[in-house]
Amino acid sequence: MSSDVRFTDFKSDKQPTWCPGCGDFGTMNGMMKALANTGNNPDNTFIVAGIGCSGKIGTYMHSYALHGVHGRALPVGTGVKLANPELEVMVAGGDGDGYSIGAGHFVHAVRRNVDMSYIVMDNRIYGLTKGQASPTSREDFETSTTPEGPQQPPVNPLALALASGGTFIAQSFSTDAQRHAEIVQKAIEHDGFGFVNVFSPCVTFNDVDTYDYFRDSLVDVAESGHDPTDYDAAKSKILDAEKEYQGVLWQNESAVAYDKKHNVNQDMSTVDSGAPDGAMDLVREFY
Repeated sequence: MSSDVRFTDFKSDKQPTWCPGCGDFGTMNGMMKALANTGNNPDNTFIVAGIGCSGKIGTYMHSYALHGVHGRALPVGTGVKLANPELEVMVAGGDGDGYSIGAGHFVHAVRRNVDMSYIVMDNRIYGLTKGQASPTSREDFETSTTPEGPQQPPVNPLALALASGGTFIAQSFSTDAQRHAEIVQKAIEHDGFGFVNVFSPCVTFNDVDTYDYFRDSLVDVAESGHDPTDYDAAKSKILDAEKEYQGVLWQNESAVAYDKKHNVNQDMSTVDSGAPDGAMDLVREFY
C-alpha cells in the first residue's frame, strides 16, 4: 500500500476504443481514483473483466489484469483473491455479462462474501453486439430484436444481491465523478463483497436511459438521511420501482469476509514443492 499513488498511475498506455461519450470512461476514472485513494497501487491490484464494452477495461488500466469469458469474471476474481489474499481484486463487467449469463455466478459470489469489489457498468442495453435488450432494459424498450419491447420486467440487481445475502450494495452514476469515486472507495474498504451497480449510459444505442434522464431522476440517499445499516430501510429503497437511487443502500458492518471466516490468509499463488504426483497425468487425461 502507498499514500503516494495517484489515480493516473492506474492509466495504461492503451487508448480506449469506447464510443465518444460512453459512460464507461467515467466509471473507469472513478475506479482508478478509488483504488488510489485507498492506498492501493498497480503492483498489488488485479482487475478481472468479462465480455462486453466493459471487457477491455483491464487493458486500459495499469495493473495485473485478466480478460475472461462471458459471465465468468467473478469466479476468476474469487480464485485470484483466495490464491493471494494480499491482492486488491476488482471485478468489472456490464449488465449483460453480470445479470444474464453471469447471473448464477453473481448470486454465489454475493453470498460467499469474498473480500473484493464488483463494479457493473449498467447501460441497460447490449452495446458491443449493437443494441439488443439486456436483462435491465425496460419492459417496453424497443430494439431491432425486440420491436415491441422485451415484454418482461427488468432484473433488479440490487434486490438480487440483497436476497443473496449481500453485505454491501450500492449504486452510482458514472458522470457524477466525485460521488461515484466515493461510493466505489467505500466498496473497496468494505470487509467483504462490495457490489456497485453503476449507471453508465450508452450514447450510441440507448436514447432512453440517457445522461439527462439520470441527472433528472437520481435521488442520492445520502441527502435524505438514509441509514445504510438499517436493513428494512435499505430493502424499502431497493424494491422501490418508482425511483432511481444513488449511494450506499445497504451495508452490514458486522459481516465477516469469507477469507477471514475460513482462515484463508496464505499466498497460494506459488507451490514450492511443485505439482502433486500424478497431477499432469490427470490434466492430460482430460485435455
